[in-house]
Amino acid sequence: MINKKYECSLHLTMDFVGSKWKPLVLFHLLEGKMRSGELQRTIPEISNKMFTQTVRELEECRLIKRTVYPEVPPRVDYELTELGYSLKGILNLMDQWGKDLIEKQD
Repeated sequence: MINKKYECSLHLTMDFVGSKWKPLVLFHLLEGKMRSGELQRTIPEISNKMFTQTVRELEECRLIKRTVYPEVPPRVDYELTELGYSLKGILNLMDQWGKDLIEKQD
């Protein structure tokens, strides 16, 4: 995606983070490095297939880093890159917006 020519900056942003699951994965990684299973458990609604697809796309966009340890059983960690961490403010604002809506429902 990064090699694609964009005329609209929002289109680029949406290609990077505009899916149902990507912002959730990124948001949970704001807390720091997480093992694959631990990260997937933070989003119980996501299927294994969709989780794998999502983290691969985020890695391709250089928003997260995947580290595989040569252990048995294999251990995989995910963490935000500097580029991924630059979304912190946006992700926190989205989180607060959702909290505000929930409060208004009560």
